[in-house]
Amino acid sequence: MIEIQNLSKTFKGRVAVNNVSFVAADGKVTGFLGPNGAGKSTTMRTALGLIKADSGQALIDGQTFASMRSPMSEVGAVLDAKSAHKGRSAYSHLYALALTNNIPKARVDEVIEITGIANVKKRRAGAFSLGMSQRLSIASALLGDPHNLVLDEPINGLDPEGVRWVRELCRYYASLGRAVLLSSHLMSEVALTADNLVIIGQGQVLENMAVDAFIQKHSSAAIRLATPDVELMRNLVENTPGAQIEEIPAAPTDPQGALVFHISGVALEQLAQAIAQTNIRVYELCAEHSSLEQAYMELTHGHEQYAAQQVPIQRAETVSSGEAIR
Repeated sequence: MIEIQNLSKTFKGRVAVNNVSFVAADGKVTGFLGPNGAGKSTTMRTALGLIKADSGQALIDGQTFASMRSPMSEVGAVLDAKSAHKGRSAYSHLYALALTNNIPKARVDEVIEITGIANVKKRRAGAFSLGMSQRLSIASALLGDPHNLVLDEPINGLDPEGVRWVRELCRYYASLGRAVLLSSHLMSEVALTADNLVIIGQGQVLENMAVDAFIQKHSSAAIRLATPDVELMRNLVENTPGAQIEEIPAAPTDPQGALVFHISGVALEQLAQAIAQTNIRVYELCAEHSSLEQAYMELTHGHEQYAAQQVPIQRAETVSSGEAIR
């Protein structure tokens, strides 16, 4: 179990984390999310003794990282995919870690097989791609067969198979009753992997709850409807107390001749009954809920430290066949 207790840290007058508290429980994958500069990496590095907190503390299974007699068996971490010495082979890097942490040599071969780098284990780490470096970094984290994993953006640079493998690895470790703290910007993967979420913005915890509860709290349900009977549909919604209708872009798979709407403020069953009574033709009628990404964006809006200007969207203009396109 990883416990962050009232952690605060300031760098040259800039607050990086401010009174941050949460628990990454045993048997759970805890997704640690937030915009760039929110304080995720600072929190993780402080937990591992790489940064000294101004106040508060981080405990791993009830002890600080600095007090551990066998740290690699307590916690494995992925903080920097390129942390291995560029001139060492993957095997030499892992073997050196094993020797200095009283880990059997046989474990080196085990983690090499687990992470899929057996065919490049004699290659220098400096020649590795980002994806292979990530696998080597994960192999280092697994070397001591730790009870806790701290993974900061472990899927950067991985191919789809590698992304799925990391997901399964996290779920497997949690199933063994171990704690996994996972930071990622890939919301679809967090939604599939994490049990609980800790969301941080501008150094403060914004939410700390289960994934499903978070999506339910920060999303609004709507009904997606496709119909060719547009005016009839608009009239029905306008005559339904509390209901609202909004046209949305049709998907390529939607039938020709139909417009697509989001309808809110009315239950699906009530709307379906009203449609049946008025004989409106409907090609699609289903409830939609926000994704984790949509709920996350809604919560963290305004908490970004680095916000880029919105890219303008240029619409293609129709030109005649004889007109030159400049």
